[in-house]
Amino acid sequence: MGWTARNIPDQSGRTAVVTGANSGLGFVTARELARRGARVVLACRDEERGRLARDRLVRELPEAGPRAELRLLDLGDLASVSAFAKELPDERVDLLVNNAGVMALPYGRTADGFERQFGVNHLGHFALTGLLLDRLLASSAPRVVTVSSVMHLLGNIDITDLNSERSYRRWIAYGRSKTANLLFTHELAGRLADTPLIAAAAHPGYAATNLQSASPRMEGRRAAERVMQWGNRVVAQSAEAGALPALYAATAPSVGADSFTGPRLASWRGAPAPSLRAPWTLNDAAAQRLWAASEELTGVAYGVPS
Repeated sequence: MGWTARNIPDQSGRTAVVTGANSGLGFVTARELARRGARVVLACRDEERGRLARDRLVRELPEAGPRAELRLLDLGDLASVSAFAKELPDERVDLLVNNAGVMALPYGRTADGFERQFGVNHLGHFALTGLLLDRLLASSAPRVVTVSSVMHLLGNIDITDLNSERSYRRWIAYGRSKTANLLFTHELAGRLADTPLIAAAAHPGYAATNLQSASPRMEGRRAAERVMQWGNRVVAQSAEAGALPALYAATAPSVGADSFTGPRLASWRGAPAPSLRAPWTLNDAAAQRLWAASEELTGVAYGVPS
């Protein structure tokens, strides 16, 4: 039997921020961290859904009530990201789980004019991590876990067209945003190699979550749609199982910098294990170019050399 939530080390005294904690993988991640003693900040875009999630967490874990806090965060709005960071009362953040995301949406733009998938999945988390970096480095054992996807295999980013203005295919754009997550992790790990911070990535495999089940149709690919629908019924694992790779990356003592954890069985399901990763997600030059572009687009400068 592989690693399970029962193997999470004691998290007492640690503060964890989990984005997208109102449902699915994010909720399970926050709940299991709270179960092991962490103070958890549920960073959610929708106040009502966030409140319901916190209420559910406290119902399931009454002892965690004083340690579970809801705070509003819209990753598609850099003003919201900045406000979240400024208003967070904690002087130290031990763990940041960049979990929230959108999947395969029709073309649209964030409040700041970025293509939504790139803006929310990558730029929002890039800005959030940078704005919390000083508080992360105040921890003796900080971690940043960014949730990517096997769908990063759909393609590398195009640094000359980050907002998909020349052409837009929603699944390709989603895959590119997940590639950006891995390039971000790679560069963050390298820049902070001389600090205690561990930057790692994870993916849930084929998990039945609100994000996955609500994703749009695959353009012109009816066979692929049928496979996905069958997979939702037969293959997909639960959100509880899908959250395990991120929980492992967030808490297991053996996790290394720039690691990528996913389900063991063909990266679809099973216990956490090292996961398949496209070679372009380890390209130093691409990671540095994306980092520079992200600092320029968000206005958030990390102040750490490459």
